[in-house]
Amino acid sequence: MNASIVLFTADLRLHDHPPLRAASAGGRPVVPLFVRDRGVADAGFAVPNRLAFLADCLRDLDAGLRERGGRLVVRSGDVVEEVCGVAAAVDADEVHMAADVSAYAHRRERRLRRALEADGRRLLVHDTVTTVVPPGALTPAASDHFAVFTPYFRHWSAQRLRDVVGVPRSVRVPDGIASEGLPSRTTLSGVSAGLVSGGESAGRGGLTWWLRSGLAGYADRQDDLAGDATSRLSPHLHFGTLSPVELVHRARTVGGPGAEAFVRQLAWRDFHRQVLAARPAAAGVDYRTRHDRWRSGRTARADVEAWREGRTGYPVIDAAMRQLRHEGWMHNRGRLLTASFLTKTLYVDWRVGARHFLDLLVDGDIADNQLNWQWVAGTGTDTRPNRVLNPVAQGRRHDPDGAYVRRWVPELAGVPGAAVHEPWKLRGEGRPGIGAYPDPIVDLADGLARFERARSQAYT
Repeated sequence: MNASIVLFTADLRLHDHPPLRAASAGGRPVVPLFVRDRGVADAGFAVPNRLAFLADCLRDLDAGLRERGGRLVVRSGDVVEEVCGVAAAVDADEVHMAADVSAYAHRRERRLRRALEADGRRLLVHDTVTTVVPPGALTPAASDHFAVFTPYFRHWSAQRLRDVVGVPRSVRVPDGIASEGLPSRTTLSGVSAGLVSGGESAGRGGLTWWLRSGLAGYADRQDDLAGDATSRLSPHLHFGTLSPVELVHRARTVGGPGAEAFVRQLAWRDFHRQVLAARPAAAGVDYRTRHDRWRSGRTARADVEAWREGRTGYPVIDAAMRQLRHEGWMHNRGRLLTASFLTKTLYVDWRVGARHFLDLLVDGDIADNQLNWQWVAGTGTDTRPNRVLNPVAQGRRHDPDGAYVRRWVPELAGVPGAAVHEPWKLRGEGRPGIGAYPDPIVDLADGLARFERARSQAYT
């Protein structure tokens, strides 16, 4: 039969999909395959919000393939066993897939390559499917990766990008290949009430809106919490329903300061991937240790629980944490503030926060999530590891009239303007609802002193 297989992983789209384009070249039969990988579930990454979004993505991908005469084949189990089984059934000589950067992805690729080669088949791994520039393509003179973003971005910006590839007009799938039924989000429990829909169709619709209506103002409004002026395309980038290469091309075509700021964020995404590809242990180990002795006793556990529930007494922190639970997503400025509060003000291990984010974020991504948490905690690539973000000052700056806080913390609905960021000052004035809102769990000055003392003692 001389067919080929496309193994979809974090690239659930038809537009700008080099593996699919290469596999179906010349009209050869191709099996579009997705394996519900047992290893991903065993590692704790198959959480309700991402499973729901994934179900939408797979259904949309299948619909797009059927419009072109094909279909998606879905299997469950060990990814190597399932791929090799399908390859034997259709006598496939090639398996195409996208490169990825995590330690798990590298192990999966090595196992799959060995198994296929033992059967006389080839594994072809395609770069720039999930990244703009391949990890490892840019390196400084004395290292295998860039540890500082600015020089990386300078080199990244000078790269010539590959062209966007078109969607195959037809996809011819061999007959008789069994497939499981497509998953549905309706069968899942624990999904955030405000979780958005997944799939390439939704992603491309969001991209069209963003380029027409949101991109131009991004440079000025990206930190506006209430304005919600970010692209919200991160879930689609995580699942690969949008191509980062296409996003850069199209943003640069629009041009302007907003496009430049947006492209810079896509470069940050690549930056974290090249760090993780070179240092896979950084997913769970300090990239640069500060010898922290993180708090972990009963009081610390109570603080963490208050942080998770959005009951810290600091309104902008609580608003962001409640947004996370309701939507499975959080504004980027909120992510910075909540991470700084946990690691610097409460002095709790960044891994505690990173795990909570991975449990809820629909765009929960090992490279971005873990390395951004480390950046904020001061154990990653930040060149100012001891910076602390003050939630009151940051709230006043990025939510000046308090609209974001009032949206997510209804207990403070009656507090006007920027006063919402310090509601404890209004106690005893008869403000409606303030009594239901907790007092701060820590004084900011005390938290700062504790952090500075801990960091100074860590080196003694």
